[in-house]
Amino acid sequence: MRFVDEYRDADKARALSARIASLCEPGRAYKFMEVCGGHTHTIYKHGLEDYLPETITLVHGPGCPVCVIPMGRVDDAIHIAERPDVIMTSFGDMMRVPGGRGSFFDSTAQGADIRMVYSPLDALKIARREPDRQVVFMAIGFETTAPSTAMTVLRAAAEGVRNFSVFCNHVTIIPAIKAILDSPDLRLDGFIGPGHVSTIIGCRPYEFIARGYGKPLVVAGFEPLDILQSVYMLLLQLAEGRSEVENQYARVVPWAGNIRALRAVNEVMELRPYFEWRGLGFISHSALRMREKYAAYDAERLFDIPGNRVADPKACQCGEVLKGVLKPWECKVFGTACTPETPIGTCMVSSEGACAAYYNFGRFSRQRVREATR
Repeated sequence: MRFVDEYRDADKARALSARIASLCEPGRAYKFMEVCGGHTHTIYKHGLEDYLPETITLVHGPGCPVCVIPMGRVDDAIHIAERPDVIMTSFGDMMRVPGGRGSFFDSTAQGADIRMVYSPLDALKIARREPDRQVVFMAIGFETTAPSTAMTVLRAAAEGVRNFSVFCNHVTIIPAIKAILDSPDLRLDGFIGPGHVSTIIGCRPYEFIARGYGKPLVVAGFEPLDILQSVYMLLLQLAEGRSEVENQYARVVPWAGNIRALRAVNEVMELRPYFEWRGLGFISHSALRMREKYAAYDAERLFDIPGNRVADPKACQCGEVLKGVLKPWECKVFGTACTPETPIGTCMVSSEGACAAYYNFGRFSRQRVREATR
């Protein structure tokens, strides 16, 4: 296949659907977690649930980087941004994420200088143009975006730019998946593995899931046929009594990952002892921080940060949604008090958030219609 249309061919989707149905054991229910928020959006945008038997349930996981940022970290970033000598820079999907003191947009309205950028290199350009100001980049994302942050720090160091720093909030996917597996709330039959993260880390890091937990995982692409084929591959493993890591997205994901990108991240960053995830609590060795060698580019060392913890709003059930325990529409405020225009939780803000996917594409999803007609 060479073109996008080929990955959205309805006839091929129906053929895959028939093969999937043929592998389902009578009387058995299957539950697979799509780890990445990009997969969740594809599933509901293209109505993939309608191609699956009733006995297969897809649940979403914690693979949305904006969604897992705790409110306290947003408040810490706002605390930095309020300094008159600071320009805070951020990806667009962070601008509306609510903290305990409001969002970046709210702080901008109150006079803070917070600017949207498309990459950390954009933030470095601002630092070059405004040498009298401290420019801080709000670094978020899984292993997918960590290399670009690391490479920007390396460039800043090579050029001797001293007014650029990183407020590092990069998280790692493997500890989060392990936390899901160890959770008593959810019983899963397998995983649709994240495609974007895997372009960096490869497939080997997931082998503990198959080896230690007996759950198959298939790294998947983001087109409709990618996801349907991944479901088929998971069911085939279960039917044959196998539990392995397979790479459906081999056209993009190398088995060993991107070695140069991993080296850049390892040069600049190291694992934190622990980090708080929204909905999952503190998870050990699940996030990155700047190494001592690059302390001059570490906003957490350069600025006095409160580091306060902020409890999520009681009405918001983002935590249960991130763990796949609840469907977004089962949250009490979904679509009423909490919408993309007036978000209470991060899952409704991010372009990869499960609640945003359900709101935009899944109002009449199979599960909701079934519940409504009981």
